[in-house]
Amino acid sequence: MKCMNIPIKDITSEVTCSTCQACCCHLEVMIITDTGVPDNHITYDKWGGQTMLRLDDGWCSALDRDTLMCSIYENRPLICREFEMASSECKSERAVHGIIP
Repeated sequence: MKCMNIPIKDITSEVTCSTCQACCCHLEVMIITDTGVPDNHITYDKWGGQTMLRLDDGWCSALDRDTLMCSIYENRPLICREFEMASSECKSERAVHGIIP
């Protein structure tokens, strides 16, 4: 039996919790299911749909500015739950903000 070399993945350039800069928290987030988002984090778009409130700085109101972590994580919207760290969408959003792993 011949041994095969298995390439080692370079994880130093990977997107992880420790390198996340919450770029996705600049995106428009529709609230399409009831996950318990507190009312003070909800606003309405011009069509009457519920969205996550973004403050004057453009960041989601639920983002803790000191830790860059979600302050309502257990009650975050479905869209936030489905946005996968290190997915192509995540990496694209990081690139928009000049953060390339």
